[in-house]
This record gives sequence, structure tokens and C-alpha cells, in this order.
Amino acid sequence: MKATSFNQKTIDEFHAKRGRGVGMWGDHVLLMTAKGVKSGESITTPLVYGREGNDYVVVASKGGAPNHPLWFGNIKASPEVEVEVANDHGTEKVKARARVVDSRQERDRLYQEMTRIWPSFAEYQKRTERVIPVVVLERR
Repeated sequence: MKATSFNQKTIDEFHAKRGRGVGMWGDHVLLMTAKGVKSGESITTPLVYGREGNDYVVVASKGGAPNHPLWFGNIKASPEVEVEVANDHGTEKVKARARVVDSRQERDRLYQEMTRIWPSFAEYQKRTERVIPVVVLERR
């Protein structure tokens, strides 16, 4: 499945810059590759991320839209993903398992931390009735 032109541009920039200084997100973008529920194909999505120990934290915001992003359904159906992220030597690819944060307390804490990285997340939550999910990509 082809990425949207916006996502493809971000993916290309991520690779060109070895994960650093990408778009308006700076050094806080990773690439998550998950299996599409319908297509069965690998789909790569650039996401703003934070860290929780050795794991990565991402937000299924879709800009505050009323429905979840497609990638969220994909990782719920098939949580085994690959993450590409910048490190001191360029980028690295790691296997991870996507865990949707079920605890409201943990979700709220992580969401607050993510708004420090990308302040627009606070506005996104105000735009929608749904509680925007937080996902932890646990390194394998």
C-alpha cells in the first residue's frame, strides 16, 4: 500500500536526514511499519514519539479527527511492528510490540508528556469526543 504523499515526503526526509531535524518535529520522528489489516502489506507511518525507558511512545491523534488513524486499527489487529529511529550512528531498525495503554492514569501521564514534545496534541484532544489513544512500542 502506498503511503500518502505527505507521509511519503516525511519518510523520504527522515531517510535523507538520518532521522534528525525532520520537518516541524525535529528529532522526534520515528517510522513504524505495521501490517495492514485489509491489504496484508507492510505500511510505514511517520509518527512523533517520546521515550519511556527503552520503549517508544506514540499517539493515535489523527489531528483530533473523530476517528482513529488507520495505523491504530492495524496495530490492534497485528501488534508486531518494526520501528526505525535515529540513534548516534544514523538510524536503527528494531522489532517492537505495540501495546495500547489501557490504564487511564498511565494514558493521561504519557499524553501529558507527549504534549511537551508536540504541544499540538493538547489541541487535538480538544477537537474530538474520543479519548485519543496512547501506544507504547515495546522493544523486543
